[in-house]
Amino acid sequence: MATLKVRGYELESFNLKSASQRKAVQLRNNLFASLKKVGVSEDDVEIDLEPVVIKKVQAFISWYMEGQHLYFSYKGLSFIENLYVVSKIIELEVTALLDEKKTIREFIAVFSEDRDIESKRKEARETLGVSEESVDWDEIDKKYKLLAKEHHPDKGGSTDKFKEINHAHKLLKRELE
Repeated sequence: MATLKVRGYELESFNLKSASQRKAVQLRNNLFASLKKVGVSEDDVEIDLEPVVIKKVQAFISWYMEGQHLYFSYKGLSFIENLYVVSKIIELEVTALLDEKKTIREFIAVFSEDRDIESKRKEARETLGVSEESVDWDEIDKKYKLLAKEHHPDKGGSTDKFKEINHAHKLLKRELE
């Protein structure tokens, strides 16, 4: 079976034969159960379910912990596959926290995001000239390098534009690596 590498973890690919609204509800419930292990109430968690689970739509989870807004999303596959990835990453990170392989601060740092992160990611993709749906890190990195070279202040480029390009690259790197 194929594997998928996300945030340093190797995940088995989701079996699309088991794709259903019921499976999406199970994955959502797994997310609630994982976060409950670290004291997060279901009331502090937001997970939207897509009615058509095989549609190519991003899956995300948003929650509050220790006064921080935490967020994780995945896109590029079908909704059910994206939700599976989100569920697995949260499960693995919670396990690392409970096994004391990570501190609470490290856990929060991994998922800490602004409430408007999706609009910032969209702007970052526009800045780098890649499609709004792009999750291909190699493509994004290649565009970044071309633009950074073109707008580098030592080559007569604008310092502000160079900073904007660098910020966009860092923002997308955090999302995709």
